[in-house]
Amino acid sequence: MSDSTLEQILKLATQRSDSAEVYYLSSQDTPIEFENNRLKSLQTKAIQGVALRVTCNGKLGFASSTDLTRLEDLVDAAVQTAATGDRAEFEFAKNFRMTAPESTYKPPTTQELVEIGKKLIQQVHEYNPEILVDVSFHVRKVRVKIATNSDVYAERSNQIVSVSLSGNLVRGEDFLQAYSYDVARERPIETERVLQQLLEKYRRAERLAHISSGSYPVLFTPRAAASTLGNLFDTVLSGQVVYQKASPLADKVGETLFDERFTLFEEPASGPSACPFDDEGTPTSRKVYIERGTVKGFYWDRRWAARAGVTSTGNGFRGGLSRPSPDMVNLCIAPGQTSTADLIASMKEGLIVDQVLGAGQSNQLAGEFSVNLDLGYKVEKGEIVGRVKNTMVAGNIFEAFKNLAELSDSPEWIGGGAYLPSILFTQLSVASRQS
Repeated sequence: MSDSTLEQILKLATQRSDSAEVYYLSSQDTPIEFENNRLKSLQTKAIQGVALRVTCNGKLGFASSTDLTRLEDLVDAAVQTAATGDRAEFEFAKNFRMTAPESTYKPPTTQELVEIGKKLIQQVHEYNPEILVDVSFHVRKVRVKIATNSDVYAERSNQIVSVSLSGNLVRGEDFLQAYSYDVARERPIETERVLQQLLEKYRRAERLAHISSGSYPVLFTPRAAASTLGNLFDTVLSGQVVYQKASPLADKVGETLFDERFTLFEEPASGPSACPFDDEGTPTSRKVYIERGTVKGFYWDRRWAARAGVTSTGNGFRGGLSRPSPDMVNLCIAPGQTSTADLIASMKEGLIVDQVLGAGQSNQLAGEFSVNLDLGYKVEKGEIVGRVKNTMVAGNIFEAFKNLAELSDSPEWIGGGAYLPSILFTQLSVASRQS
């Protein structure tokens, strides 16, 4: 969409409202997928559209459309919804202009990715031809433009290439699925690293081991930490949850609730999801939420910040063309000074959580988690002795991070939105069922 169309929508909306904000989204995704060793699909999906927010007589109106030929209808819909809309408790962004630099990285062609996929399948089969291999690549291009009638015009784009490699190995009643992936921006995808990670999982899982129910040292790999623990911190640090008094951290700013080696922060300038401004036209910035165990603050979009009498932190993001809500760009945990190998070597008897089934939280707002292991390993005398089955790990992030044993020295980017080390807890509850 041209800037003139954006300006036209803004002009039409401003004539009929007190203030207006136009959000434009264009995305294109080209998936290349292999399933059970065979090429399955190659089909580009594209979407573009506009979301419009207006204020009229102190009330908020909203409409969105993927039809950019009927601009007056879009404005009509937004103005009409304002008649019965919520009270406008906040102002749209003001006095911000930015056009982020365009990407110069040229991703691999579809044919090149098809050949890489075939080679990955071949390499997995060289280890074990019985493994059914799935490979998926995505080449995603996203462009966002945002403008308000208070001198805001901001534009950003990104181009992300991702690869996911997974294998299924079925032997009688035993079913083992392992996966690895990489998400890249402005660089080639690291297919060799992804391959070696997958093969390492299968090597570690070649033998079965058993762990009795009880309390043990438990190590979460970065991937398992992101899906189990990261989501909990996402929730309890959200300004919306804090304002609704549903977060256990709501009145704990300044209190030391965690081990002093634990620092959690947001870094929007790095990684695949790097983002200079949010979906409301507010600049993003690095923020520390928990520093050396002490709660420092929360993240806010404009609406919930206004309700709480604070300022937006540049964390208003949208799913597609929806209204914004608070979200974090990159959840990061500061690393420790011990290698993951040394953390494992320090465990007399314990468990490594590598892949979990679903989110599995029992009471997210209380910081509780309870996860079934999709892939986990038993450690004895500092050595991985095999894979465990039918095992669950449960705990509470407040207790767990008070009983922190150590953080590894090598954080990893997980997907597009987390940068985490391995995390070893002194003890968590482990429940095991004999198969």
